[in-house]
Amino acid sequence: MSERKPRFNHVAMSLSPELLGPERREEIVGFYHDVFGWDELPMLTIDGKRLVLSAYTYEQFVFLIADDPPMECPRLDHFGMSVATEAELDGMLERARAVQAHDDRVDIIDKKREDHGVLAITSCYVRYLLPMMVEVQWWDFKEHERPAGVGAGG
Repeated sequence: MSERKPRFNHVAMSLSPELLGPERREEIVGFYHDVFGWDELPMLTIDGKRLVLSAYTYEQFVFLIADDPPMECPRLDHFGMSVATEAELDGMLERARAVQAHDDRVDIIDKKREDHGVLAITSCYVRYLLPMMVEVQWWDFKEHERPAGVGAGG
């Protein structure tokens, strides 16, 4: 039996208790579900105190906790996730833009591509009501130069 290697499984941020009350919590859950596909873990929600968003599996999540003072950070502080295709990144960006069209609290840093020779990384950043942005990356390895053990999409 082989053991799996350790991996990152969550990010935690503190918010003001008001953001974790019913109305703002509903906005947070709706946005991150509609844009990224994350789901609230309602059995862990405590009104005004805690919200946990599952990011595709129970073992990957965003943990939001009430604190005074809440977390504050510069605009470019972020956590990242990777996607398998550029179309997947584009879909997330389009959905975020659709919300931004009627809600100016959505903060977007537009898509860019950086070519590093062996691979090109396409990314964008999105934030809504949380102190940290989410960076979405698509890793485009040149097939003949892909490092051993690294699949398409990073």
